[in-house]
Amino acid sequence: MKTKKIIFILAGIIVLGLGYWYFGIREKAQVVRLETEKPKMGYISENVTATGKVQPVDTVAVGTQVSGTIAKLYADFNSTVKKGQLLAELDKTLFVASVDQYKANLASAQSQLVFQQGNYGRQSQLYKVGAISKADYDNALYTYNAAKASVNSIAAQLMSAQKNLSLASIYSPIDGTVLSRTVSEGQTVAASFSTPTLFSIARDLTKMQVQASVDEADVGDIKVGERADFTVDAFLDDTFKGTVQEIRLSPKITSNVVTYTTLINTSNDDKKLKPGMTANITIYAKEVSNAMLVPAKALKFLPDTTLKDYKLNWINKERKPTSPVEGYVWVKTDAHTLDQKKIKIGINNNTQVEVLSGISGNDEVVTGSQVMGRSVAAAAGQPASSPFMPKRPGGNNRKR
Repeated sequence: MKTKKIIFILAGIIVLGLGYWYFGIREKAQVVRLETEKPKMGYISENVTATGKVQPVDTVAVGTQVSGTIAKLYADFNSTVKKGQLLAELDKTLFVASVDQYKANLASAQSQLVFQQGNYGRQSQLYKVGAISKADYDNALYTYNAAKASVNSIAAQLMSAQKNLSLASIYSPIDGTVLSRTVSEGQTVAASFSTPTLFSIARDLTKMQVQASVDEADVGDIKVGERADFTVDAFLDDTFKGTVQEIRLSPKITSNVVTYTTLINTSNDDKKLKPGMTANITIYAKEVSNAMLVPAKALKFLPDTTLKDYKLNWINKERKPTSPVEGYVWVKTDAHTLDQKKIKIGINNNTQVEVLSGISGNDEVVTGSQVMGRSVAAAAGQPASSPFMPKRPGGNNRKR
């Protein structure tokens, strides 16, 4: 009995030792698995992103050329106005008084002119017969001419006063919608140095414009006529479409960051877009609808020592392209051979790459590799088995 017990103990120790060696100490077999993809035909674009503000295409600031107190307002925020419609009136009391004063002055000057004209006529007749001196004649002529100049001067002053009176009534210069009103009734406006703005009117809110701030690194890729998409926070599920209309040459510098204002026209027939909304813009600088595409990570793949079972056919071990439109990828030609291929690159959006030449649609392009251990192999459908577990009968020996 003791001998059998010792034998069982020794057998158990041997089994435990073999198991510890098999699962712990023994170097585990590693399997290298290549990740490959065949080129696909599809759409690719190179995009420029920016932010900006939604603005009406044409906005007019309506002001006043004369100073005074606002007597009446006939338009408010969001009012729809027509060209020539009365928007506001200044207090006209002083303007009317000025017009009346110049009218009276003009009447007096015209009366003085009539008198001096008659006096000059009499003096002229007397001078011709030698009844008066040349000095008296010249004095009569001078007084007559001065009376004519006085009439003309006062007439011009009257015209100016009448113009100021007309400017006290402020009319809309365009058809549009009032975006802002900066004055109230009873407020005094002074137009001595600059014209104060009373109203801001947008011509047509069904046509809007996005003023995008494009970084200097991206502005070289943008051209007039390229299409753009943008979203606004108020309608996150809606994508609005537009077209690049203008790239302004004047830079804007903020905290040493240089941007260029790019104008994008868009329609606003449903009037969802409001002036001042923040837009998140995507400009499609380059687009190809039927391009041969491979993953961008294929350009970065480089064989290492784990691929010792593969024959590697290099053409450029340094992988230094001769131009920005060239690159290198690896193609799996058979079960144990990889060929390095030089390709010509079109659009590269860092996710996919457009291949212009160098490979075909049937090539298996390597995008990466994975070193798989026992547990990974088991998860991939290659279960590991212990040599100490009994085998299930299989093949022709399976029990029926």
